[in-house]
Amino acid sequence: MTPAFWLALGAVYGFLGVALGAFGAHALKTRLSAELLVVWKTAVEYQMYHALALLGVGLLLRQLGTSAPLQWAGAGFALGVLLFSGSLYALCLSGVRVLGAITPFGGMLLLAGWALLLVAALRGA
Repeated sequence: MTPAFWLALGAVYGFLGVALGAFGAHALKTRLSAELLVVWKTAVEYQMYHALALLGVGLLLRQLGTSAPLQWAGAGFALGVLLFSGSLYALCLSGVRVLGAITPFGGMLLLAGWALLLVAALRGA
């Protein structure tokens, strides 16, 4: 993937994170329990952190050139957000608690993304 791809994806995730955060704070405030609002907020926070991480991947690739660990870090962040935050959003909106079983897989992908970012840094990308 090109640096522009990771930058664009980071921007999309950031945009959606702000929109979903506002949706949770306003539209869902009276519809979800306090416990589920905390879950929603966690999903938004992790999405925003990793939107910034994707921007970092794109900027590093733009500056340093191709790097397999950076590409894989981006993939870990991108897919991790889909599974981690996505499963939490779905859980909150549907009330289907079993969706929470997907969340740890997303978390593992997010962790893998950070580990791969470390590998890239130690190798000098």
